[in-house]
Amino acid sequence: MKRLCVFCGSSVGVRPAYRLEAQRLGETLARRRIGLVYGGGRVGLMGALADAALAAGGEVIGVIPEALVAREVGHAGLTDLHVVPSMHERKALMASLADGFMALPGGSGTLEEFFEIVTWALLGLHSKPCALLDVESYFDPLIALLDHAVIEGFLKIEHRRMVLEDTDAERLLDRMAQYRAPVVDKLIRKDET
Repeated sequence: MKRLCVFCGSSVGVRPAYRLEAQRLGETLARRRIGLVYGGGRVGLMGALADAALAAGGEVIGVIPEALVAREVGHAGLTDLHVVPSMHERKALMASLADGFMALPGGSGTLEEFFEIVTWALLGLHSKPCALLDVESYFDPLIALLDHAVIEGFLKIEHRRMVLEDTDAERLLDRMAQYRAPVVDKLIRKDET
């Protein structure tokens, strides 16, 4: 993996561990010589992640919509900052620049971006790994919901396995490097309609 796209919060959350883990991940990516692709912000977990990667000598590429640059949340000290017209173009460019995707804690924007990229994988639009870094059990309810969706027949087990999760960034990056997308012929069979 040459570049990892990380989705995360534009705030730091209430637990200090969220910021610390974002910083650790930035340092780890730089040490492993994995470039960071992220939302281009200088605030919250996004800023902590980018600053840590930069301080450790890593490549950091931000992709931010014009509207957010205007609000002065864009990070001015990155390796490269792409300013795009819309959120749709942001996600498409981030996806094209990255070899894998990871989510740290965040709110609705983080979840929306992560699940759109997971959906693209389900549709066969890419075969890149998608992962949740579960800091302080933040994603436990979401992981339980995914498992529940399998039990209730809304998500195939093969598709559920497309979302990797771990509490340790090093281990998760190793698993992502070994990831091979499952071959699933169809999302829905005719007998399931």
